[in-house]
Amino acid sequence: MGVGVAHRLAAAGHDVTVVDPAPEALATAVERLRAGLRMATLMRRAPADGAGRTAERVRFRADLDQLRGASFVVECARESIPVKQEVFRSLNTLLTPTTTLATCTSAIPVGLLAEQVDDPGRVLGMHFMNPAYAKDTIEMIRGKHTGEQTLDDAHALLASMGMQGIVVNDAPGFVSNRLSHATFNDAAAVVQAGTADAATVDRLFQECFGHAMGPLRTADLIGLDTVVDTLHVLHELTDDARFTPCALLTDLVAAGRLGRKSGQGFHRYTPTARAS
Repeated sequence: MGVGVAHRLAAAGHDVTVVDPAPEALATAVERLRAGLRMATLMRRAPADGAGRTAERVRFRADLDQLRGASFVVECARESIPVKQEVFRSLNTLLTPTTTLATCTSAIPVGLLAEQVDDPGRVLGMHFMNPAYAKDTIEMIRGKHTGEQTLDDAHALLASMGMQGIVVNDAPGFVSNRLSHATFNDAAAVVQAGTADAATVDRLFQECFGHAMGPLRTADLIGLDTVVDTLHVLHELTDDARFTPCALLTDLVAAGRLGRKSGQGFHRYTPTARAS
């Protein structure tokens, strides 16, 4: 998701630094950005000054120290409470007191991360949807201590990208993922039980309920590894058995069938589709 958010920011004319300490992630980051730009061009979502200029505005680095002086930071680390808390503690020592700090978490309450910094009032949630370059609305999460100036700064940044945020209060999974991930899990359980195959489940949601893709294609788009990580977080924080990942989901992840990004999840995808 970090590359997708960087893509959207750079397309709006912002200079962006993407930090990832994992060498394997950095090794593929430039190509993932280019793939997103190609897909955006096909979807007629490319910036007016071209994909090349957008790519030039993005720097990829391995050290968080490269974020010193940033005016706005969007954290997109993997969906793990300890991992994100450690990132926030590190950012707290680097960023200026006026820097707005957003988390792109899928399910972790903003408050659990905001308590890691000296001023929790400058922290909020900005839940971008995948693919970020094609979605004009995000879920914006107001933490218990989130300040009005922080919300205003986030709204202004979104407006500069031609986007908007719908504000909700803080809770595990917020609104979108508290509802959607229970559906993903139930849909996978239906396939696991043999009631219907994945294509049929998605077709029912598309043709009967007007969904654009259906729950299992949506889960594939998000990434099944991310879906499973999010379900684990939701189960840990709510103790609700609905969020225990069903065996089919965990088996697909273990087999490397992660969805679009790997070419196969509940469905198979062509290289063009994977670029999204």
